[in-house]
Amino acid sequence: MIFSTLSQSSRYATLHPLFPRAFDYIHNTDLHALTPGVHDIIDKQLFVIVEEANGRTRAEAKLECHRKYIDIQLVLAGIDEMGWKPVSDCHQPIAEYSGERDIQFFDDVPDSWIAVPAGAFCIFFPEDAHAPLVSSSRIRKLIFKIAVE
Repeated sequence: MIFSTLSQSSRYATLHPLFPRAFDYIHNTDLHALTPGVHDIIDKQLFVIVEEANGRTRAEAKLECHRKYIDIQLVLAGIDEMGWKPVSDCHQPIAEYSGERDIQFFDDVPDSWIAVPAGAFCIFFPEDAHAPLVSSSRIRKLIFKIAVE
């Protein structure tokens, strides 16, 4: 898991072949003009989900993980307090992994919480379980999905 700000994004561009394209998109697109929903960048390899939602409590948030995609979760408005725990330490699955949706949820409690303000992002790899959208206010964020392979 990585927590950083957009001003430091060039540090992470070399971690995956599609990261430079994702960060170029971030820096060269009017992100606030994007409508909620899914926006394709590179067919099934790189896309972004624009999400606007009311925050939930820590108790309501469930840890989730993905196997096929890396998440870059960029907060545009509000503060998203995201929970984190290694997937290897998650022992209370709510259901089996869904390959179709590329997601699995857990009842485990996060090991730590990160308050991610507007302009900051977290990168979650397949080994990172995360519990997003924890806030006392409304959140607008972008979730970039980058194919692992």
